[in-house]
Amino acid sequence: PAALAAQDGWQVLCLCADWCGTCREWRPQLLAQATQMPEVKFGWVDVEDQANAVGELDIQTFPTLLIAQGNRVRFLGPVLPAAAAITRLLESLESDPKAGNASADADALLARLREAGVEPV
Repeated sequence: PAALAAQDGWQVLCLCADWCGTCREWRPQLLAQATQMPEVKFGWVDVEDQANAVGELDIQTFPTLLIAQGNRVRFLGPVLPAAAAITRLLESLESDPKAGNASADADALLARLREAGVEPV
């Protein structure tokens, strides 16, 4: 299977943990959203399985999403576990090219996750 590669398109990576009940309940919604938005690459990142790639990032709340456009992270933060949250975030980021809260550290995280071979869902 192809890993998420650098591209101009949108990617949504869900940073979660297998031990988290909210994450386990959220995963089917994320998978459903991925089938409804085939133009967006979705990925599931278990922060413990990918601890080396996640590095020192301290995730306070699950689920946390990383939304990137190409090599630029446009959003990194916790979201309500609802598929509509992804749609709203993507729409707001698409409508305003300057929108987003990410940093160079977030871009580096995206690069590490890609190097680690994060798979699309």
